[in-house]
Amino acid sequence: MIKRRLGKTGLMVSEVGFGGEWLERHEEAESIELIKYAGEKGINIIDCWMPDPKSRDIIGKAIKENRENWYVQGHIGSTYQNGQYVRTRDMQHVRPAFEDLLARINRIDPASVMDDDRAYIDLGMIHYIDSKEEWETSMHSEYIEYVHMLYESGKIRHIGLSNHNPRIAKLAVETGFIEMILFSINPAFDMKPASEDLDTMFAGYDGEFSGIDPERAELYRLCEEKDVGITVMKGFFGGRLFKAETSPFGAAFTPVQCIHYSLTRPGVASIMCGYDTKEQVDQAVAYEDASADERDYASVIAGAPLHAYAGQCTYCGHCRPCPMDIDIALVNKFYDLAVEQPEVPQSVREHYGALPQTAAACIGCRSCEERCPFGVKIADRMEKTAQLFGC
Repeated sequence: MIKRRLGKTGLMVSEVGFGGEWLERHEEAESIELIKYAGEKGINIIDCWMPDPKSRDIIGKAIKENRENWYVQGHIGSTYQNGQYVRTRDMQHVRPAFEDLLARINRIDPASVMDDDRAYIDLGMIHYIDSKEEWETSMHSEYIEYVHMLYESGKIRHIGLSNHNPRIAKLAVETGFIEMILFSINPAFDMKPASEDLDTMFAGYDGEFSGIDPERAELYRLCEEKDVGITVMKGFFGGRLFKAETSPFGAAFTPVQCIHYSLTRPGVASIMCGYDTKEQVDQAVAYEDASADERDYASVIAGAPLHAYAGQCTYCGHCRPCPMDIDIALVNKFYDLAVEQPEVPQSVREHYGALPQTAAACIGCRSCEERCPFGVKIADRMEKTAQLFGC
């Protein structure tokens, strides 16, 4: 399993992660075995937004023998009240819910968990903020003070945020203290404007897509520039992308294609896939050995009945091979990262300059353009990139 650096956290996480949402649907022993199996396949990051004791116990018991090998995204503000999940900033519920998470994940006595140095959560997630009002309220509250206290005391080792709205995610990136975000990414979501209500994003949708939403593209570029890592949720759109009749594109994708789409977005380190069975784990980790054809999401998008993505680079790699051995997709990615800023960020300039072949090596043969499913004028972009970077 290939590992990627999760932004400024420095954590090396598996490209394919474990979204734990469905653990409570199965017998405890079965779910524990599923997590252990995923670990054997090289998965080392797991998300625990669930507040119910069963899910938390399952994760804690599954990783207790090699806790140091797992990175846990544990959410602050996800509480269990009267047998129900409740998202809240009310500290009379937030504190005990997080202490319960600490105790169950680390298998430590709840009475001493806050004083026990063995008890920690790798990624302490500010849980699910999608509205501007809630963001502003939370950022000036006892809740955010508690998050900082947990970080300063070592109970959480890094601060993250779970979110579906690129406008709020951009605010998080700009804080400087939020090191990573858990964000909803898939080919369909990326085509839709920001919304404070994810559930209604596609309600009544009957038109064509017009390419990636500018705010989402800006978010990914900003994360790359500021070194804020991204882990991905909802990468499969709840399975809707796997069938043409439920896909907003009117065309079906495979799990491997969805995984590849997420992992080609700037800033993304890992995609949290949900699993019910070992077979589903196998399908996800098969990504690592998949061929270029098996990973190819671009042909699905370009051939979909509901599509208008012309002229935009999706970093899909169809343009390869280049006779000058230019990594065209990566050059395009650095160009897109650079042009959105008043000045080229130094980090982007350094990464671009480290490429074995820069855009200046382009001979203008345009053979790449014949292979591009979206009609991108690649040679023109290479010329502009060479002028922008000076090489």
